Amino acid sequence: MTLTEAAKRVGVTPATLRRWARDGLLLHYDGDWTPAAIGHARVVARMRERGHSLQDIRRASEEGRLAFGFLEELFPSDERRLKLEEAAREARLQPELVKRIVAGLGLSSGEAQTVSDDELQLLRYVAAVLESGFPLVALLQLLRVYGQAMAQIADAEVRLFHLYVHEPLMRSGLTGVETAEQMHALSREVLPLAGPVLDQVHQRYLKHFVEQDVVGHMESDLGGTSIDLGRMRVAIAFADLAGYTRLTEEEGELTALDAVERFVAAVENTLPEGARVIKTIGDEAMIVGSDPAALTDWAVGFQAMQSGRPLPRIGIHYGVALYRDGDYYGRDINIASRVAARSTGGEVLVTRPVVEQAGSHLEFERIGEVRLKGFTESTEIFIARQREEE
Repeated sequence: MTLTEAAKRVGVTPATLRRWARDGLLLHYDGDWTPAAIGHARVVARMRERGHSLQDIRRASEEGRLAFGFLEELFPSDERRLKLEEAAREARLQPELVKRIVAGLGLSSGEAQTVSDDELQLLRYVAAVLESGFPLVALLQLLRVYGQAMAQIADAEVRLFHLYVHEPLMRSGLTGVETAEQMHALSREVLPLAGPVLDQVHQRYLKHFVEQDVVGHMESDLGGTSIDLGRMRVAIAFADLAGYTRLTEEEGELTALDAVERFVAAVENTLPEGARVIKTIGDEAMIVGSDPAALTDWAVGFQAMQSGRPLPRIGIHYGVALYRDGDYYGRDINIASRVAARSTGGEVLVTRPVVEQAGSHLEFERIGEVRLKGFTESTEIFIARQREEE
């Protein structure tokens, strides 16, 4: 690639790129504008845009902190880019729909103005899905879930690679070039494995949830509990650690984080069939299941196994939720969250709909009707326990 072509790819003038090479800022430049040299120049350009001096960038390059020139080779830029309107026409989609699709996948508005060949193929896949009869409203939600999930996966991959590969290499005494070569070699070996691993995990979970959905539909039809489109009848539990903030202050963030990780892992590993952790926020886990009795059995048994501090606290409600983008929303979700906030360490608090669905081997002590935060009507709350004879 010529100097002019390389400068255009980096987004700077040829004179600037020539000066960076002359001053030794580009680790991989040895007289030829290779993908690695261009990749490192793009990193330097990004650092300059953020206000870093050339002296700081040179020092960071020598220490191996900017050893990411190999990205251009691993993720080559697509030379050909179509205007959005052209891509929409080729994919047989409306331009406004293409904008919604790329926005749902998490691309910025600037990135959405042009489309690469790979992105054009993705749009063709989307068009084929719509032509098969799959509803547009469902597809847009699914694409948002894909975008959010893949962003989280990629973020974790990069951060863990940095913490456990890049940082140790820099501390090992290697030069900037040696660090870059090591990172390039490892990335080239590991990256091709990500796709097959993700595909296998996806297939496994897809099979599991298809089976769960079939059973759930049968039970809803037999029980006469079918509800409006987009809404689901679910058992909702919120669980967190009582005294987590105090633990953080007294023992430090690392100790508190270890406690949270053990807690979330224990929840995930003991949940009944048909229930799963939807999301975690700090030390709180949101759990959704199809069977309120099974979820309550789990919660009572889970609390019985706890001995160390801080103790978990759990609140459960059974109601109707609006399903959107892989998450659950609505009044009954908020009730479950508020019930959990009223509990103390070691307790399982439930509402009247949960009591009505629970088995006889549990007993429920009525606390009373409580005005939950944000609600005008009172909610009847109970403490769930194992029966003494059990």
